[in-house]
Amino acid sequence: MPQVFNFSAGPATMPKAVLEKAQEELLNWQNQQTSVMEISHRSPLFMQLIQQAEADLRRLYHIPDNYKILFLQGGARGQFAAIPLNLLTENSKALYLTSGHWSKLAAQEARLFGEIDEINILEDGDKLKVTDLDFKDRAENYAYVHYCPNETISGVEIFTPPDVGRAVLVADMSSTILSRKIDISKFGLIYAGAQKNLGPSGITLVIVREDLLGKARKATPVIWNYAVQAEKDSMINTPPTFAWYLCALTFQYWLQEGGLSEIEKRNQAKAELLYAYLDESDFYHNVVAKENRSLMNVTFSTQDSALDAKFVAQAKEAGLHALKGHKVLGGMRASIYNAMPLAGVEALIAFMQKFALENA
Repeated sequence: MPQVFNFSAGPATMPKAVLEKAQEELLNWQNQQTSVMEISHRSPLFMQLIQQAEADLRRLYHIPDNYKILFLQGGARGQFAAIPLNLLTENSKALYLTSGHWSKLAAQEARLFGEIDEINILEDGDKLKVTDLDFKDRAENYAYVHYCPNETISGVEIFTPPDVGRAVLVADMSSTILSRKIDISKFGLIYAGAQKNLGPSGITLVIVREDLLGKARKATPVIWNYAVQAEKDSMINTPPTFAWYLCALTFQYWLQEGGLSEIEKRNQAKAELLYAYLDESDFYHNVVAKENRSLMNVTFSTQDSALDAKFVAQAKEAGLHALKGHKVLGGMRASIYNAMPLAGVEALIAFMQKFALENA
């Protein structure tokens, strides 16, 4: 069997060392002769775990003290509803900047809970690129401004946050969380599903500035109320303990590997290598402008759907899994999140070269 590299967009590949540690501890965590999945989430040992996880994440992501960290359920989809319930009063509006599939869905969900304005910031021409991000003159008319820095389906990434002046900036970072350095203080709220860079599916990270707590509508379900969740350590009900544990191991692993500087360096190297090959190729095509090419999700196609399907099938036989593009766009997509090693990208390029020679 060839070595397998998993290019899935999520649930995605996780650091091998993290999975090996979890395997080692699966039946005997902290010398308890039981699994972390079987102990009380309110036991002293598990409380120590979550406290350490928060401390490690703060250190890893340079999160200021005036931000609360919540580990919730319901995925990013759940946050599409929770955000307007917590931040959008009945007499205010929100602004949604849309650049692809997921930001549009977030705007669609928010409309169920209040009035929003939507601006498309993606130019859909020969190359996908993001237009002007200066909204400071109008942003303060809104309770918050929402955007998605990385659209996984199209492979469009926004590297500089929109300028919203003193307005509250909200970001869906599900597919770019912990992939590169950011200034957390520019954001009022960041949320991310864990299943790409943080851990397995089933747990969702919310980083929210403290002054935004306590503003939820009276009708907000307590499970979506950020102030309640912050007060209860994200435990108003039984949390996904195994997912939380795996996130904690992941934070420890990346700190040991050198932190965000090392993560960003590795991600830049992987993306530059793959895009350099695509730029050289006449066989494969990427339609994202260079300034907006995602570090996490590299999209490409042969411009022939039958040939694309053949590519995906043969790539899987070669140990390169989950390269089929999203059903909305088609083609191929290589998701090269933090845990994807450089060797995986090198193996993909070698296969792409071979496939092109055989099918040109």
